[in-house]
Amino acid sequence: MKINYQILEKKIEVKFKNINLLIKSLTHKSFDSKDNNEKIEFLGDRVLGLVLAKKLLEIYPDDKEGTLDKKFASLVNKKTCLEIAKNINLDKFILTFNSNNKKIKIEDKILADSCEALIGAIYLDKGFSIVEKVILNLWKKNIKKSEVMQIDAKTKLQELALKNFKKLPIYKLISSTGPRHKPLFKVGVKLPNTKYFISSGKSKKDAEQNAAIECLENIK
Repeated sequence: MKINYQILEKKIEVKFKNINLLIKSLTHKSFDSKDNNEKIEFLGDRVLGLVLAKKLLEIYPDDKEGTLDKKFASLVNKKTCLEIAKNINLDKFILTFNSNNKKIKIEDKILADSCEALIGAIYLDKGFSIVEKVILNLWKKNIKKSEVMQIDAKTKLQELALKNFKKLPIYKLISSTGPRHKPLFKVGVKLPNTKYFISSGKSKKDAEQNAAIECLENIK
């Protein structure tokens, strides 16, 4: 059965100049031991990481490196790549054969790897600005989930404080600086047996969330 790659192009909203590059990115080594997607996958993994790291820095400029690293890991791992691959039905476009020349079941790892290879092919064919747009569109829901991770920090800290001390965390506004259109708030939070853990944010709410994250990371 002939594969209609135009269906995939419509899904990802990219029209390839070099269709052979797209086909190669979806060719597993079991189908072609020499001309397959392994090297393009290597590139795609790096491109994906760059785009998502850049986006996280834009969304969370006040987050600590450790917090950003956790969010980043949740976006680029194989589980997330597999989810994205399934969302665009990538299994219908991957070329895989065994030694008996029979179609084999496409394993999750092959799907996840092919997703990264597809990213690499888009970068090679269309450049960085286009591949960045595609990634941010495909990963939109997952990036949104990373925001929930931050929102949940205050709740987690509150639950921990009530469980261990039967008291709520104490938040304290340390300072509010900067112009009205671009303020910077510094907030501290402490539990009954800790010092204040201080962090900042563009709003008091964001600063409290970041302080809660800082506290959680240090008391574990």
